[in-house]
Order: sequence, then C-alpha cells, then structure tokens
Amino acid sequence: MTRRLAGLASLFAFAIGALLTLHAQSPAPTPLRVLPVRGNVYVIVGAGGNVVASVGKDGVLLVDAGAPQMTDTLLATVRELDRRLTASPAAARSCIGVVQGCTWWSSSSFLETTAAPPRPKPIIGIVNTSMDADHIGGNEKISAAGRTFGVRNLTNTAVGAWIVAHENVASRLSPNGTPSIPVAALPNETYYGDGKKLNYVNGEPVIITHVEAGHTDGDSMVFFRGSDVIAAGDVFNMNTYPVIDTARGGTIQGTVDALNTLLDMAVVEHMMEGGTMIVPGHGRLGDTADVAYYRDMVTIMRDRVREMRKRGMTLDQIKAARLTKDYDPRFGKNPSWTPAMFIEAIYRSLPKT
Repeated sequence: MTRRLAGLASLFAFAIGALLTLHAQSPAPTPLRVLPVRGNVYVIVGAGGNVVASVGKDGVLLVDAGAPQMTDTLLATVRELDRRLTASPAAARSCIGVVQGCTWWSSSSFLETTAAPPRPKPIIGIVNTSMDADHIGGNEKISAAGRTFGVRNLTNTAVGAWIVAHENVASRLSPNGTPSIPVAALPNETYYGDGKKLNYVNGEPVIITHVEAGHTDGDSMVFFRGSDVIAAGDVFNMNTYPVIDTARGGTIQGTVDALNTLLDMAVVEHMMEGGTMIVPGHGRLGDTADVAYYRDMVTIMRDRVREMRKRGMTLDQIKAARLTKDYDPRFGKNPSWTPAMFIEAIYRSLPKT
C-alpha cells in the first residue's frame, strides 16, 4: 500500500509539473482565417488589418501586409493558400476495363494524373491602403519573399515583390528623407492624384483609388473589377467608429466623401443587398447596404458635432452631451477608439468656419 501511494504521489507530481511547464510556455499563435470572397480573391483575417489576396496565373497580389508580429504566420498562410489553389490536379482516372472508356494504348490520358502539379506562384506585389503599422508591418519580409519579374538588381539578383502606396504614405514614413522604418519596407512605387491602374492582374483589371483626407491623407481603396470586390481600407469598419487620424491628415469630411465614393463604385444585386463585396480594413465583409448604413451614421455624427459647435459649445461640453449614445451599442465598444475620441476627431477636423 505504501509503495502504491508513493507511486501515485510521483505520478501526480509529474502531471502537475507538466501542466506548469505547458502553462509557462508561450501559447501557440492563433491560425489565421482564410475566407473566399469572390473569384480568385480571398481575405485573410487575424493578421492585424484584413489582408486581401488575389491568387492566379500571374502570382499573388496582396492588399496590405498585416502587423509586424504576424508576418511569419501571414507569409506561411499565403504560401499555403497559393499552394492549394495552384496545385489543383485533375481527378485520377482508372483505365481498367472497358466501362471507363479507356483503351490500353491511350497512354496520353495518364499524363495529367501522373505529372507533378505546377509550382506555386510567387508573391508579385503589395498595395498598402494606409501607413498604419498593422497594414505595412509585413512589407519588408513579404516583399523579400516575393519576386518582381522582368527586373534585375545591379548585382544580377532577383528583385522582391513591389510595394505600391500613395505618395503621402512614403512621405510620412520618410519625413525629410529620413526613413522611420527599414528602407526595404517603404513603398518602392508611389502614385499621386486620384488613383492608379495596375492593368490586368490574374485575369482582371485592378484599380487603386486615392481617398483624400479620410482615415489619413494617404489612404487607398483597391477595386478588383472582374471579381467585383473592393478592399476599402480603414475608412470602413463595421466593428467601430471610423478612426480619423487628424495628426496624419485625416478628416471627418474626407471620411464621408470616401464612403460616398465607395457607394458610387459598388453595384447592388437586389434591394441594396449583395452585389459588390467590400472588404474593410478591419472587421467583417460588407456590401452596399452596410456601407450606406455606415455612411449615414458618420454623416449624422458630423452634423451633430457641427451644430453643437455652431451654438458655441466647447469640446468638453460636446463630449458630455453623449451625441453618439444611440450608436454606441453598435460601434462604441472599442477601447482603443472610444466614442469620446471619435467626437474629438470630428470636432478638430471640421472647418473652422
């Protein structure tokens, strides 16, 4: 009996020690979710900002690159998605017997089943919708893992995937010519004005549209015209009030204008539902009805703050009035961007007159 108790005690101590060891170890990274949107466009959720991936014959085009701490997980997820979509071998055919319609000399029919599947395509480019860390954090490593075809370095080595963003993104990330992030993470191609066409990528036109002074002054939206999918960036988020970064050129009026532009680009399928799918910078997928509801909310908030300010009320008085209380149950649960912060951003970005 004494021996048995001692054995049980040893086993119990071993189990407790193993549990403590497991508890002390850092938890395994949470797998990212990959959701098909439409056509060859997918959204990868959980890497910081939503990452949109177009996978096809030309390679992989990414919209945004996630947060820096999620880069390795994101890169592995993109590669696995690329491998699965590229390696889609034909179903094996059995040529045993006459029932299947095969004859012994038709050896060519075996080629598609015995040949190795094609290699995954490389990552060819990244489009940054903003300068936020959770959108550009993976730029350097993901670009280095990709390839730009038809271009060689002076050392005759291959060039990584290109990075495109609005010129204001590059300017703010490299003020006075001094980069605030590694040079390899900066956009190596910028555009100015209203937008840029990437021409055909993976069998469909890809169009980048600049959002003037919305979330920031460097926001972009990316329209996959064949798949009818828009990556909207941070001007649209059904989880929270829009984040207006006034320090980097964001304004409430620019956000309203961006949402109206998004509505102009989208096409409904029936009764304001379906049709163009819209991928926000964070949160769930949406359609025209979601954007219209969100645009109306943002417009109402702008008008409420503007009216209070016309009456001579101070910022503290406007905050105390709780102008967002009817929308807070839906959009006011983000501790990083509270209703009071949203109201202050509206107040400070409204024209003085």
